[in-house]
Amino acid sequence: MPTARTRPEVVAFDVNETLLDLAPVRAALVEAGQEPGLLATVFARTLLTGMAGLVSGTWFRFREAFDAALAQTSELDAGQRAGVAAAFLELAPHPDVEPALRRLTAAGIRVVTLTHGTPGVAEAGLERGGITPLVERSLSSEAIRSWKPAREVYLWAAGSCAVAPERMALVAAHGWDVQGAQVAGLTGAWFPRTERSYPAVYAAPHVAAAALAGVVDALLALPTA
Repeated sequence: MPTARTRPEVVAFDVNETLLDLAPVRAALVEAGQEPGLLATVFARTLLTGMAGLVSGTWFRFREAFDAALAQTSELDAGQRAGVAAAFLELAPHPDVEPALRRLTAAGIRVVTLTHGTPGVAEAGLERGGITPLVERSLSSEAIRSWKPAREVYLWAAGSCAVAPERMALVAAHGWDVQGAQVAGLTGAWFPRTERSYPAVYAAPHVAAAALAGVVDALLALPTA
């Protein structure tokens, strides 16, 4: 991977946790009689389930992986699990998201979202936050039956935006996502949201900061091509 990076033409944002707060899903779990801490376990197991499927050559939707993870970690019946999953459509952006997106778009940089989550979740969250006009498009890798961090997802996203991979950046609060993006040739940008540190076993992120605003500052400070 080249170490010298230039200012991206397009910045793709991960959705769950990075842009959108999962608090409504946590609240739905509590309403169903579960401990609020269960969300972290279920979310991690959902990712494990999806990535195991990816590696073994079996694809399934995020919603199906989430339901399977919830069934593994709780005694909720199918109807209750469906109610918890429906709370993904109630997500809203973290407070730092709108100013970050406004700074990028004001600088002439295109903004998109990139998720392997259920189509419509990002769009609903952006609309709830009143920031839909700041985002050019929302991409879900369900369209190509894959999950991040598969290389094909990031290359597909760059192709969908008609830019070379090196002209796109991926901003995520998950180290594994940034790792996948960088291996695919994108500029990786990480900040802590739920992770305290970037995994030392990965190559260092191209851009890292203590908060989302700092990541945006760093991306804008990159030299233009």
